[in-house]
Amino acid sequence: MFAVLYVLGAGTTTCSVTAFVAGAIPNWFLNRRWAWRRSGRLAIGREVVGYVATSIVALVLASAATAWTKAQVQSIPAGHGIRVALVTASYLAVFALLFFAKFAVYEFWVFSEHGRVRAALRSRVQVLRTARANRTP
Repeated sequence: MFAVLYVLGAGTTTCSVTAFVAGAIPNWFLNRRWAWRRSGRLAIGREVVGYVATSIVALVLASAATAWTKAQVQSIPAGHGIRVALVTASYLAVFALLFFAKFAVYEFWVFSEHGRVRAALRSRVQVLRTARANRTP
């Protein structure tokens, strides 16, 4: 989607947003139902807000990377396809670099079945309160 729109003359931000939205919607369903095997009730705060926040960060980074790459490749003559390939590669490189970070966020927060991050924070607070209550003057 990115490369097609870029060849048609759209700006890098438009290409990034359109390609991202085209992939983000099916990605949500594939991640939730297939990769993390989540079904049933949707945790709006954790799943939706977490996924959207992660997606916005990825989109901003992809838009910035493609805009920077486009500015750098302007000296390459148009019509050879090299500029399109390099700008598209920068779009894909952002998502390749973010793959592991996004996986960690999805695994431990967004699609976590037990809310491990929240449970860990609650556990830490509980330990601090318990330790404080058992102190002797």
